[in-house]
Amino acid sequence: MHLTVGNEVRTFQEADSKKIVELPFALRLDSFRIEYYPGTKAPADYISYIHGVPPVSMNQIYSHQGFRFYQSSFDEDWQGSWLTVNYDPWGIGVTYAGYILLGLSMIVMLIDRRGEFRRLLRHPLLKKGLFLMLLCFSAGVLQAQQRRSLPALARGQADSLARKQVIYNDRVVPFNTLARDFVLKLTGKTSYGGMTPEQVLGGWLLRPEVWQNEPMIYIKSAELREKLHLTSSYARLTDLFDGNRYRLQEFWHGEQNRQHKMSSLEKAVIEADEKVELILMLRNGTLIRPLPKDGSVKPLSEMKITMELLYNRIPFSKWLFMINLTAGFLAFFRLIYRGVKRQKSMTVAMDGRWGRAFDTSLVVVLYGAFLFHLLGYVLRWYIGGRIPLSNGYETMQFLALCTLLIACLLQKRFPFTLPFGFLLSGFALLVSYLGQMNPQITPLMPVLVSPLLSTHVSLIMMSYALFAFMMLNGILALCLRRSARMLMLLSRLLLYPAVFFLGIGIFLGAVWANVSWGRYWAWDPKEVWALITFMVYGVAFHAHSLRKFRKPLFFHVYMIVAFLTVLMTYFGVNFFLGGMHSYANS
Repeated sequence: MHLTVGNEVRTFQEADSKKIVELPFALRLDSFRIEYYPGTKAPADYISYIHGVPPVSMNQIYSHQGFRFYQSSFDEDWQGSWLTVNYDPWGIGVTYAGYILLGLSMIVMLIDRRGEFRRLLRHPLLKKGLFLMLLCFSAGVLQAQQRRSLPALARGQADSLARKQVIYNDRVVPFNTLARDFVLKLTGKTSYGGMTPEQVLGGWLLRPEVWQNEPMIYIKSAELREKLHLTSSYARLTDLFDGNRYRLQEFWHGEQNRQHKMSSLEKAVIEADEKVELILMLRNGTLIRPLPKDGSVKPLSEMKITMELLYNRIPFSKWLFMINLTAGFLAFFRLIYRGVKRQKSMTVAMDGRWGRAFDTSLVVVLYGAFLFHLLGYVLRWYIGGRIPLSNGYETMQFLALCTLLIACLLQKRFPFTLPFGFLLSGFALLVSYLGQMNPQITPLMPVLVSPLLSTHVSLIMMSYALFAFMMLNGILALCLRRSARMLMLLSRLLLYPAVFFLGIGIFLGAVWANVSWGRYWAWDPKEVWALITFMVYGVAFHAHSLRKFRKPLFFHVYMIVAFLTVLMTYFGVNFFLGGMHSYANS
């Protein structure tokens, strides 16, 4: 439905048939406005002011006589607005009633004394557990970077700039955040040549003619390095120019004319071009935007500046993935070794004072890793002013946090879940770290500003964490055949909350979609694969009718193979299929 300022409209066009349908009432647009985050040009909301009715905006619909109106788009001159029209007076109530009934049935399955879940909890095998003994310690050798003879700000002057406030990434930040992102984007590291980010950025401002000859632009692609005739992974700014000719331009045009999916070379050219553009923005004076003096932008509090500086200076992800993976691999291999070698002499030797000390220390490391990760996550939440669940980096951080929490809750009764927590959280953090998912804190796009989204993503990521535990549990069962039955009982227990979290997450996503744009389901690849995952794991509940699932080895192999659907849903869809949900991992 297209509204223009000052004109009454009584009709809308059906999406499928293109048929013009008349409304029993008229709507008149008084004005359309875009709200921005303070001091930026990042849209915070799109709002249509319609005569005599409440404003229609993202996640704020208008209902009248069974018709529901959603903000969809707008004209470039802001004199018109496009609304999506939905008419389904009975369907919403019926659909929501179905969601509620399914949710209630899930709760009943968990609390029913005669149900399978409660019976599994009372199973005697689960009371035995396994005994895990290991103390992991990893030490890294830090090599101090030598300070290069490059012109830069004095350390004291640079440190004084760290707390200055600027507008960057469509939000107010301390200068340290901008400088850190500048150095990280160019070099892949948060410092350079023993200098702080503020010193490096100041050097580029003061003596660009010197810094442009410094090899600090990281070129990841070997193919692009070969085309540029580079002898190392780092290029100078002057390497990318031949007089006034921009050398990346020839590769860009050559790839752009091809009518197929973006090649690896084109992606590398775009990545390198972004780094060059960042330097040019700095030199042109458009990168650093101080706060306006008219008071139109609210400055950060001293506490918020301190917290953001703390967050910037502690590499939470890097430290955690190294510690967790080291501990996880050592603990997992040790657990397998103990399961294979059951000689009494070895058991006695390993279960003495040192063994108990190893156990205690490992539990302390687990709780310490969880608290450290929680600190980083809460800091990001406080700095951004929103729940960190809007992109791939943040969802992987939340997944890692969930796995550590699950390990903390289960390790006392099921000690073998402790290495699982280390491994899964470590891999999640490693994927976000090596995959260069965007770690920057940015404002949310308007459609994502909804508590339903946060709950939807949280529940689904918790289900993925539980499915990952079940997958590792299956691998362990194949290695320790004598423990396969007990491990199957644990996986069957975890299956209930895992599938229920996924199911509720999918339904909340449907409710959010209905509130945001008027439809529950669009057969988007991410939605389809989430449903496939839900059904694949749901099959495992039917052990009474499908007798194969009563056999421990078959059950564990099924759980391992089923996890491929989780990987496809979270990673595969983004890389191979795309769709509306691609923003979730950008």
